[in-house]
Amino acid sequence: MKDIFNQLLLIDANYLLVGLIVIFYLLEHSLTTQFGFDKRPNHFFHNLVMVIVFMIANIFWAFTTVASIGWLNERQVGLLFLFDVPIWLKLVLGVVLYDLVTYWFHRLGHIVPVLWRFHRVHHSDNSMDSTTPLRAHPFELMFWFGSGSILAAGIFGLDLFGLGVYFLVLVPFQVLEHSNIRFPTWMDKTVGLVITTPNLHKIHHDQDQYYTDSNFADIFILWDRIFGTFKYKSPDTIRFGLKEFAEAKKQTAWFLLRSPFISMKREHPVNVAEAPSKR
Repeated sequence: MKDIFNQLLLIDANYLLVGLIVIFYLLEHSLTTQFGFDKRPNHFFHNLVMVIVFMIANIFWAFTTVASIGWLNERQVGLLFLFDVPIWLKLVLGVVLYDLVTYWFHRLGHIVPVLWRFHRVHHSDNSMDSTTPLRAHPFELMFWFGSGSILAAGIFGLDLFGLGVYFLVLVPFQVLEHSNIRFPTWMDKTVGLVITTPNLHKIHHDQDQYYTDSNFADIFILWDRIFGTFKYKSPDTIRFGLKEFAEAKKQTAWFLLRSPFISMKREHPVNVAEAPSKR
């Protein structure tokens, strides 16, 4: 089994991510979309610039992460090194535990003001689609993907092989969760009991901060249910983005890259929903 995964892990995650974005971007043009688009060519151009910046930064942080986790593994740092764990179980635990730590790092990105300044770049997209997963500030990579993965490896004894499998699972989730394709709500009531469905993640991108600060998990929505951050609303009532980024000039790549260093007061949308339902 490890040989099969080794072959799959030879696929560059960047190529996989870009390939999936291309596929779903084309699907968004051919299928009935969930939400309408405004000035999509312009939106695509600025998100494409962010994608290029993201991938360049990812080369550096990937090297740092691999070197750090390799160093920890050589010294057998972490809980799993205390036990004789079969490879299949270590793979499953790797995906689960990396996702758990990412949940908490994501949650911190909303709680800590200086971290939110960088993370809000991702939330600023008011026409979310399959290009949105890589609409992120390069400095956020250092905190979220870099530090989070290294900390998870240090605490639990996770290895690079497990990290590779985790990203192999994570990448399709990220594209699906942001794509502008209509998904049935029955998925939220069944699969969504454990797994993060596209509709559940889109709620996380609602303008209303009540919903923005919920549904943090990338793969297992179970973390939100356990730690009390799960919320639900009808997907058709979602309004994407952040109100303070509503102006067209604030949707440009140049502004987004500078925005963490600009003081911007959080603006709340009109008619904020009250007493949301939980499922």
